[in-house]
Amino acid sequence: MTTWIALLRGINVGGNNLLPMKDLRHLLDRAGFTQVRTYIQSGNCVFHSDEADPGELQRVISEAIETEFGFRPSVLVLDGAALLRAISENPYPEGAGDPKSVHLYFLAAPAIAPDLAGLKALQTATERFTLTEQVLYLHAPDGIGRSKLAARVEQKLGVPTTARNLRTAVKISELLP
Repeated sequence: MTTWIALLRGINVGGNNLLPMKDLRHLLDRAGFTQVRTYIQSGNCVFHSDEADPGELQRVISEAIETEFGFRPSVLVLDGAALLRAISENPYPEGAGDPKSVHLYFLAAPAIAPDLAGLKALQTATERFTLTEQVLYLHAPDGIGRSKLAARVEQKLGVPTTARNLRTAVKISELLP
């Protein structure tokens, strides 16, 4: 049995795509997952499953939500080891003092032809980013809210992403067995 993390995108934002975490936990239990735990209302789940294919898990979760709640969120599934590795490989350790300043953009697939020059053109003087095969790390010490780079990461990488700040990623990792 593998421990998985599901990161849902675009739920409980601005009163749209409402999905209480209690209901999500029950839904995943009914789908056959075990030891389902969630962290905050933005769709962070840790669970166990015998399924070995993260793509299949993504499909099952998004279809179950669509059937039950009438919308189909983007779901990115990674195993516990991948989350721990993403946290430990954070290239901006100075962000540990302000973990909301470091964001981890988890990639649905490796970025084959990312527009790194386009990302660099968008970054402010204080922002820095590092792209790996599975994560784009963004250190934005002045905040993420107005960051033009943050707003265009997915477009410039050419692959779907979902982001979590370092604080949230660490809190999710604390749910791992």
